Amino acid sequence: MAGGVQTVSSTDIHYRRKKNIWAYIWKFRVLYLLSLPGILYFVIFKYVPLLGSVIAFQNYNIFSGFMGSPWVGFDQFTRMFEHYDFLRILKNTILLGLYDIFFSFPAAIIIALLLNELRQVIYKRLIQTVIYMPHFLSWVIISGIAASVFSPSAGIFNQFINWLGFESMYILGDESYIRSFLVGAGMWRDVGYATIIYLAALASVNPDLYEAAEIDGANRFRQTISITLPSIMPTIVILFLLNIGHFLDFGFERVWVFLNSLNNQNGEILDTYIYRLGIQSQQYSYTTAIGLFKSVVGLLLLLIGNVLSKRTTGESLF
Repeated sequence: MAGGVQTVSSTDIHYRRKKNIWAYIWKFRVLYLLSLPGILYFVIFKYVPLLGSVIAFQNYNIFSGFMGSPWVGFDQFTRMFEHYDFLRILKNTILLGLYDIFFSFPAAIIIALLLNELRQVIYKRLIQTVIYMPHFLSWVIISGIAASVFSPSAGIFNQFINWLGFESMYILGDESYIRSFLVGAGMWRDVGYATIIYLAALASVNPDLYEAAEIDGANRFRQTISITLPSIMPTIVILFLLNIGHFLDFGFERVWVFLNSLNNQNGEILDTYIYRLGIQSQQYSYTTAIGLFKSVVGLLLLLIGNVLSKRTTGESLF
């Protein structure tokens, strides 16, 4: 006590803060217990495996383990960029990622806007159900359907173009079509399901805004441009940034089930390359280096996209 003012030491402040934190945790203990399985999932399957990234800097031997394998520094990364196969496959992955962003991402927004304009609830629900259903099919099933539909001898697609007077095409066996086919197949399977979030965002738009715009003489297209899109822009930006972070993750199953010796040149991506060399050829250090490269690129793209989005639209992930 000095001059009637009580002094508090830094130890007391630290103790009080710690006590308040534990009191806060105890207050919401039920919520923390509910979130515990999700936290454990990310710790065990996402963060702990990051320790295995160390083998990207080793000549890893499965019998010697992390401690016994010799260190080689950045040799695996040098090999990665010098290998002709890697540069070709990286080009395929980048092109497919760009196609997916330019076509699949806007397609979900457009479909959500079109569904939002339907006034007959029964038709809206029917169309939603039809376009959602492919999402629940595995890529193995989709590959079987595609093999039947696009068969050069008995497929309905080739029968149709033969009826139009054109020659049959084996789309799954032509490297010039495989990229378009992979992007189109992904759109058919997942775009309908991706509209769920946009439809939820559209449902939160204040209907009074549309009434005021209609009084001012704005038609439906103008209302969409001036009211609907700005209202759901935060949702669009967040989902776009999340997609940017997975730019090089086009999807292993999506490509693997359609790959063959005829379309491999333009169809193989980094994920299938990692599987082929890492699992089938046991080149663990090399493929770990490729996976680490993918993660770093995704992180950089996410950070850059977040900064640009915050400066231009005011919306960002963090």
